[in-house]
Amino acid sequence: MKKAGFLLILIFLASSFLLSQDYKGKARVFGYVFDEEGNPIDGVSVKLFSLRAQGGFTVKTDKDGKWIASWIRGGGWNVDFEKIGYMPKKISINIVTYGKNPEVTVNLKKVEGLVITEDMEKDLVRGNELFDQGKYEEAIQAYEKILEEFPEAYIINRNIGNCFFQQENYEKAEEYYKKILENDPKSTSAVLAVGNCYNNRGENEKSLEWYRKIEFEKLDDPTVLYNIGTSFTNSSEHQEALKYYRRAVETQDDFLDGIYQLGLTYLTLGSFPEALETFEKYVTKDPNSERATQVKGFIEYLKRESERNNRV
Repeated sequence: MKKAGFLLILIFLASSFLLSQDYKGKARVFGYVFDEEGNPIDGVSVKLFSLRAQGGFTVKTDKDGKWIASWIRGGGWNVDFEKIGYMPKKISINIVTYGKNPEVTVNLKKVEGLVITEDMEKDLVRGNELFDQGKYEEAIQAYEKILEEFPEAYIINRNIGNCFFQQENYEKAEEYYKKILENDPKSTSAVLAVGNCYNNRGENEKSLEWYRKIEFEKLDDPTVLYNIGTSFTNSSEHQEALKYYRRAVETQDDFLDGIYQLGLTYLTLGSFPEALETFEKYVTKDPNSERATQVKGFIEYLKRESERNNRV
């Protein structure tokens, strides 16, 4: 007999974290996770992935919503926040080895609508664990078991699609993402996922066709905004790309990739004052990296151009 308790669905868009310990270092970073009303959320999985080391680990929030990551290396990190009942959130941060890193605070939105029984949750958690371990075929079996018993839980098709996406079987992934759209034609995440399938197949124009279906105002994930902006850049639609990069940086002020690409886009469009301002902002947040050296070269060039134009 099924238990009467219900939980809101969370579909993890999880990434696999390698077992390498190369992410170890001397830095420390901490933060808090709250809901939309500002209440702390306990038990959120905070997955940290070092771009330099190509490895990472997971910590969880306590009753105050606080998480801590100690003894890690500096540089760029991707951070995923996940908990059943809430929409996952992905951000990028830059960690300094010596000095205090800023507190990282995020708010998670509760998932609306579809509910599942506690029995269904067991298979969902099992499938998500297998996904995190890179056992995609086994994860698919766990998710399909849910759909066989609860066909109304169509949102599980996203999990299956994610498994095929990780296997680079983008056609199959697209097939499952579109099953969500059959039930919810306005699903922003499903439309975005289909666009990503085309993008990863190298069909840039087709991916942009899908990205354009998404209401710009509904996008608040800096990584998503950045990736869509890059698709427009690859099609030389720099003016369109500009608004996505600009929104990505507005959403996350310390998003280094976003700031850098925003500066390059201003430069490409001939908006030199805006490019200079953006690159100067970049070096205040990342003064010593190899890319910062390149950015400083842009700044010197733009200042010379500004002086030359003033003389003329």
